[in-house]
Amino acid sequence: MTFKVRTFWITCAALATASTAVLAQSVPDEAPSPAAALNLPQNITPIGKVDPQVRKATAIVNGDVITGTDVDQRLALVILANGGRVPPEERERLRVQVLRNLIDESLQIQEAKTNDITIPKAEIDQSFNRVATNFRQTPEGFAKFLRENGSSERTMKRQIEGELAWNRLLRRRVEPFINVSDEEVKQIADRLTASKGTTEYRVGEIYLSATPENAEDIFNNGRRIIDQIRQGGSFTAYARQFSEASTAAVGGDLGWVRPAQLPDALAESVQQIGVGQIAGPIPIPGGFSIISLIDKRQILVANPRDAVLSLRQITISFNPKDSDAFVKSRAEAFGKAARDMQGCGGADAVAKAFGADIVDNDQIRVRDLPPGLQDILINLQVGQVTPPFGSRADGVRVLALCGRDDPQVADGPSPDAIENQLRDDRVNRRAQIYLRDLRRDAIIDYR
Repeated sequence: MTFKVRTFWITCAALATASTAVLAQSVPDEAPSPAAALNLPQNITPIGKVDPQVRKATAIVNGDVITGTDVDQRLALVILANGGRVPPEERERLRVQVLRNLIDESLQIQEAKTNDITIPKAEIDQSFNRVATNFRQTPEGFAKFLRENGSSERTMKRQIEGELAWNRLLRRRVEPFINVSDEEVKQIADRLTASKGTTEYRVGEIYLSATPENAEDIFNNGRRIIDQIRQGGSFTAYARQFSEASTAAVGGDLGWVRPAQLPDALAESVQQIGVGQIAGPIPIPGGFSIISLIDKRQILVANPRDAVLSLRQITISFNPKDSDAFVKSRAEAFGKAARDMQGCGGADAVAKAFGADIVDNDQIRVRDLPPGLQDILINLQVGQVTPPFGSRADGVRVLALCGRDDPQVADGPSPDAIENQLRDDRVNRRAQIYLRDLRRDAIIDYR
């Protein structure tokens, strides 16, 4: 059983997309402010000062200390997950969420130890080494990389320990009490069969709760998150840090859903955007949602994005001294020649005429390509080429479709897969309740 718990390597996945926005409901001018009852002065003068050179505890969780250094180093991991493209004001908001995550992590490790679950150092080191390998670095090199970016090997291993401990605790305390009947599995399988051919969507969500009093602020916060994702931030990382839905632990992934399973506003938006795009902030009961369309497919029908393509890429380059007019003219001529080359066999002649480079790849899945190319290539016939794309700096290129292996018709998930999905969903719901109870009983001293 694999639980959907927080993992750093999930955090590091990036999803940079375009976005659309829906206007938020405005707050009536006459609505009284809850702060009015406090009768606070307009000009606040702090008493005393904080010396930034002195590292004091940020929080003490049932006796375990979380320092400012702990927060700084964990924040650095989040910033790394977003390619370092996080402005100063965004870092301050992230810092608050990072502290919450560290508190949860402490509670999870403490509860695991209460149940005689301790993760051996060797196992933590092994996981750390595996992450380093994913980054194509040695453990020593990866530790140095973390230090150079304001983080540390220690904070990474602490997060790994929390994930492993919580996962093991759930297997002991939650999984044995989860039951899935054969009848439930059969009902889902029958519903899938009855829905064959209808479209379903794999959706990511960032849910931000709001009240009438703070709706405008929450909406603006959602817009800032969208701006960060537009600039290359990771949707998954932001969902983990900011989403208040239970799916935050898996980067906001709702899995495969049909429009009827979503609130009307979300269902309408998800059907209007393309794969790889996001929409929001969308007003829904209780707050706002930002959604990402990860993929879409027809139920029990072969997904064209699973097709394997044989592609030939032809690329022309430019000299930095070339004029804009020359670049535009040559790119247009190159595009016309590529369209007229009559199949991949004519690529060599085009490449010779334009001094272009050719690269072949016979094992490209459609879904592994950038979203903007997927729909183009799905609709191409063998021998046709994409429109030219690229830039002066990177070169202008076309992709010629030389062959396609279409996917087989989907048989649908097996009964075991359906049962495992139901079990995972129930374990995750119980895990959220478990963690909520730990927070409620914790003694947390903020400093």
